[in-house]
Amino acid sequence: MVEVSHLTKKYGDFTAVSDLSFTIEDGLIYGFLGPNGAGKSTTMNIMTGCLSATEGEVVIDGHDIFEDAKEAKKCIGYLPEIPPLYPDLTPVEYLEFVARAKGVKAKDLDEQIADVMEQTGLTVYANRLIKNLSKGYKQRVGIAQAIIGYPSLIILDEPTVGLDPKQIIEIRNLIKNLGKKHTVVLSSHILSEVQAICDRVMIISRGKMVAFDAPDNLESLMMGEASIEVKANCGRDVIEPVIAKMDFVTGYDITEENGTCTATLRTAETDRQKVQGDMFRIFGENAVPVFQMTPVKASLEDVFVELTVGSSEAYEAEMEAEKEEEAEE
Repeated sequence: MVEVSHLTKKYGDFTAVSDLSFTIEDGLIYGFLGPNGAGKSTTMNIMTGCLSATEGEVVIDGHDIFEDAKEAKKCIGYLPEIPPLYPDLTPVEYLEFVARAKGVKAKDLDEQIADVMEQTGLTVYANRLIKNLSKGYKQRVGIAQAIIGYPSLIILDEPTVGLDPKQIIEIRNLIKNLGKKHTVVLSSHILSEVQAICDRVMIISRGKMVAFDAPDNLESLMMGEASIEVKANCGRDVIEPVIAKMDFVTGYDITEENGTCTATLRTAETDRQKVQGDMFRIFGENAVPVFQMTPVKASLEDVFVELTVGSSEAYEAEMEAEKEEEAEE
């Protein structure tokens, strides 16, 4: 579907994107993550043909975005962070304008406009001026303009930024539905959002790809030692000697409150289901009244922080140094 090969973008001595390569397959929703200044928006702008590259290649459905831009752009629907809306038009008028600009045939106009408005929940507001719509519905109009013409690839830059919780849930469900018919790439700072709706996660830091996998796989890779939380109706003096009998436990922490003991046990064993079974057996044999045992998973936030630590600080320091150099000149 999309092949990005050795993509590099430089602004003078500053490299915003550095030798970035990845493949996007059909029919999946991709989350694009990175701290401020990591190169997300630059990469998305290059992929959509809005920005040139210093080096590299972007091929969309067999069309090079630089050499065959017209055909490549027909495959793309794009929603920038600030939707490109005309506030004095109604959604119907605006979508007709966008459809004509995209080359939708006149005989298909009305049907496509009605369809994308239904998909995005805009039908009831079809003839209301865009400037009188709420932020959430303006965002829906922006998504509608991205999918008019039925492009195979939808790129959404921060589609839920500035929305209230109810609007975020609505847009999130809309994106899930889009993923049934289109390949979707979205950037977001809401990591729970990416975890909830994306099939694959791409994380970049300082212009380089540092992770590309399914969310669950990324979490598993970052867990290192497995942690299992055990809760028991007993004191530390009862549970600690039993933990000492578990030779597969590499370390533990225990807290005690109101007659309940919570122990977090760490192990390097890879078969975590077997480890939990062994723990249950040993606790049972030693009459430890365990009432809860829960694997502790690394969150996507943990993965993100681990892979991008120092990126924002380094970026800001680099930009500050450039400003100082310009001032001296």
